[in-house]
Amino acid sequence: MTTEPLRIPFPVVDEVARHCLQEEEPETVHIEVHLPGRLDHARLRKAFTEALHRHPRILMREAPGTWHRRRYEWELTTEPDVEVVSFPPPGPNALRDARTRALVEAPPLSLSPPIRLEVVDNQRQVPPPQGRGELRDQPPPARTRSTTAQTSTVLFLTINHTALDGPACLRVLATAAELYGGEDNASAPAPTRPQEPPTPPQDTPSNWSKPARVAPGAPERSPGNGLLVTELDLPHRPKGSPYTVNDQLMVTTALTIAHWNREHGARPRPLRITMPVDDRPRDTTMPIGNGTRLVEVPFAPEELDRPDLGVLLRRTAARTRALKSLPRPQLGHGAALLTAPVTPVSWRAALTRGLRRAAAPWTSTTLLSNIGRVPYPLDFGEEAGRAHAVWFSAPARMPRGLTVTTASTAGRLHLALRWSRALLGHGDGAHLRDLFEHHLHSTEVGT
Repeated sequence: MTTEPLRIPFPVVDEVARHCLQEEEPETVHIEVHLPGRLDHARLRKAFTEALHRHPRILMREAPGTWHRRRYEWELTTEPDVEVVSFPPPGPNALRDARTRALVEAPPLSLSPPIRLEVVDNQRQVPPPQGRGELRDQPPPARTRSTTAQTSTVLFLTINHTALDGPACLRVLATAAELYGGEDNASAPAPTRPQEPPTPPQDTPSNWSKPARVAPGAPERSPGNGLLVTELDLPHRPKGSPYTVNDQLMVTTALTIAHWNREHGARPRPLRITMPVDDRPRDTTMPIGNGTRLVEVPFAPEELDRPDLGVLLRRTAARTRALKSLPRPQLGHGAALLTAPVTPVSWRAALTRGLRRAAAPWTSTTLLSNIGRVPYPLDFGEEAGRAHAVWFSAPARMPRGLTVTTASTAGRLHLALRWSRALLGHGDGAHLRDLFEHHLHSTEVGT
């Protein structure tokens, strides 16, 4: 006698995402982890499969159903339906091709689990050490390697965002690292900061006005998203500053878009930047799924025109603290009503898509997702080593058309800019990167 698989109704975030799927711009999250050494393929596949079983909520697929069903449901499985880990052939374009696949090919929801892991061997020529003349941007050598021809590894984790988010899948990858290398990959304790009661921020722009859009650049004819990743210095803060690095990144993003829009002749309008807030624990009890809630941080046009950066940083800190402290459903109260199972899910899907189109002018200007310091060492043992760079990127569908994702690893800031090709081209992404770096350094007030 076989038992029926356990079924779980789609949470609000999953249902709204499922309603609004588009083939031309897949809702994928991309995580890119760079290791200095090389992984044993069979051993990694075994470790990652075991990690999936350690976090069984990731082993799920969309259950089939009739058009008049009231809910979408996840069906939990005891084993993966597909081989999750693959090893594409190495080559000069292997990294570029893997990034492209992460943007254009979403793992299907109909097969468990809705993720895939590609392992790319990246052979590069490393010059011998030359004392002070060493190249600053070269990754650290693998612990057991000293040759000039160095094979490093890049892990590409592609996630169907309808089912899961980046922090949840990073937790699974940390478990796989521990199983593979036998090293402790427990999460580092969150940084402790003085707990101040949130005060209502002053002079906060209204969220009812239509926000600025990112001005069009030189869009490409091909559909989908473009991506640029880069590594920057972490911004410095004066000791005892009332603002955090996240606030500096928020101000940097606002100044970057305001600068870009001025260059492209856009009329000044208020900016609103969506910020995911994740309150989940980072240990093995972390709930797996889409676990962040979204808040919107507003900026008035006059705040971004020749600003007093010290004042702007303090205002932004007050706004983000107040927004984080407010209890709020993940997508707001309206989404909870919209997904109430009182009508067939196909009817709600049509209504949700219509409302999304109608609300497009009020959609926030962009999304800044700051993962912060990657909480796990992602240490795969003696030969493969510990991650020295980790990038994330979030979907960049119109009408926003641009997302900014940041994480810090090994004392460096890893920035990913992702854009809709209907809005921007690769040259635009490179210019936005330069603007971001310039404004990031400008936030180092008093250092």
